[in-house]
Amino acid sequence: MKLNGQRRWAATGVVVATTAATIAVALVAPPAGAAPGCRVDYTANNWGGGGFGASVKITNLGDAISGGWTLKFALPGSQRVAQGWSATWTQSGANVTAASMSWNGSLGTSASIDIGFNGSGAASGDVNPTTFTLNGTVCTGAPPTSTTTTTTTTTTTSNNPDPGNRVDNPYVGAKQYVNPDWAAKANAEPGGSRIANQPTAVWMDRIAAINGTPGARGLASHLDEAVRQAAGSPLTIQVVIYNLPGRDCAALASNGELKPTEIDRYKTEYIDPIAAILARPAYASLRIVTVVEIDSLPNLITNVTPRPTQTPQCDVMKANGNYVTGVGYALAKLGAVPNTYNYIDIGHHGWLGWDDNFGPSAELLFQAANASGSTKANVHGFVANTANYGILTEPNFSIDESINGTPVRQSKWVDWNRYTGELPYAQAFRQRAVQAGFDANVGMLIDTSRNGWGGTARPSGPGPRTSVDAYVDGGRLDRRIHLGNWCNQAGAGIGERPKAAPAAGVDAYVWIKPPGESDGASEEIPNNEGKGFDRMCDPTYTGNARNGNSMSGSLGNAPLAGHWFPAQLQELMRNAYPAL
Repeated sequence: MKLNGQRRWAATGVVVATTAATIAVALVAPPAGAAPGCRVDYTANNWGGGGFGASVKITNLGDAISGGWTLKFALPGSQRVAQGWSATWTQSGANVTAASMSWNGSLGTSASIDIGFNGSGAASGDVNPTTFTLNGTVCTGAPPTSTTTTTTTTTTTSNNPDPGNRVDNPYVGAKQYVNPDWAAKANAEPGGSRIANQPTAVWMDRIAAINGTPGARGLASHLDEAVRQAAGSPLTIQVVIYNLPGRDCAALASNGELKPTEIDRYKTEYIDPIAAILARPAYASLRIVTVVEIDSLPNLITNVTPRPTQTPQCDVMKANGNYVTGVGYALAKLGAVPNTYNYIDIGHHGWLGWDDNFGPSAELLFQAANASGSTKANVHGFVANTANYGILTEPNFSIDESINGTPVRQSKWVDWNRYTGELPYAQAFRQRAVQAGFDANVGMLIDTSRNGWGGTARPSGPGPRTSVDAYVDGGRLDRRIHLGNWCNQAGAGIGERPKAAPAAGVDAYVWIKPPGESDGASEEIPNNEGKGFDRMCDPTYTGNARNGNSMSGSLGNAPLAGHWFPAQLQELMRNAYPAL
């Protein structure tokens, strides 16, 4: 996990090589297509056994490049490129070439692109590359330096932002903020007092939410109340950053107010004001956890051409790059506030748990973490299962079991997924994120606000061993019709109460989605909030490719997303596990 006051670059006993090379030069009469000036920032992190990850930031200091770019450099020793991202990587001997891809071949003046790779063959004492060329032009200047750390030394590099007063885990030793607006609604419902004292996140789901909307206070008012609740003790407040252009491209119910191209409005009218409020000295004692843009980046992996789950809206957002740009900008601006802790959304195991989704998602998140002036140091961790229903663990069957010779993975419910719950998924994703280039200290959050699945329908043991489907279906705690169902699920229950450091690698179980707030309207409801009618919230809907053409499993008579839904709250309390 994390070390107090600083960011750990590698596990104890692992050789670490970290450099930042800043190089700039302008050459006269460069060859056609060359970059007359360039800078390269190269940072490598070794994680033992010869394996390492390298992030490479290219900045064009000359004329704009529009016909593609090629970066070349030599790796010392026996280092080899194993897997790269955001470029086409090749290696001949020591010489490495990274060529632009179809979507990032243009590089304007002063523009940067973040690429990287995972490698093998790193040895103690290896230095980093010292010469880089971009389109044949040498990026010269002060050569990079390297730092080698062995045994139990912890190393940080000069290009990391000052960690300020951040702690290892913002939930340990701290109170958590109870949202008075949500608590008042819960208290007004029969039995709601049993949960009204629980901490829930504050959602900034549109620009107007920053200053407050009818029935909901604004961000500064929440922070003022958090200071009051802290009463001089450490307190963690959770804020959901959720307003990307073209938001939630695969679900109409939570579409946002900003059009796909309105990235400038996102920056200046949404992120900048939020960052300015968080940075006020009055709030410097708070631990501010930001949950950054749920339901965004994973869509660029699973819901784009040529996937059968493709939507035209997600194709647009992949093509224009505004999800990556926006997330990077948010991480950079919010990460500059020394008492914030950014956690990026990673969907849930029923979304990204398959091999063709899992690794590519980690790579894409790393790209976003290094976009728009951000660096991976702005990422404190990741959050799983936000506003979803995935069970923490399934105790009645194992992913490694077979029934009558048929693997559990082959069952209709599991469908070759490698994970059957959010806890093993989150712990595995953490390791894969480190492999992609994130620091070894990142932590995980899991939203347990609606994944209890208790009540009379909760199985007490395994299903019959007559077939693999009977075995899994009879014993699974998650009683959804399909893992792809996400809207106002019938039979769901409140899960584990918010808890700090509940499992290895997990910073906390949290309630990011406040119980009792709708996922979306079950029928068309005109509104000025940019929220459409999604058939996945209609209990009569027979499904689509994203839920295996199954019934939606949704509750009826539901209001717009984010609006108060008393019937859902009663359902969640009735089926809570542990029971209320």
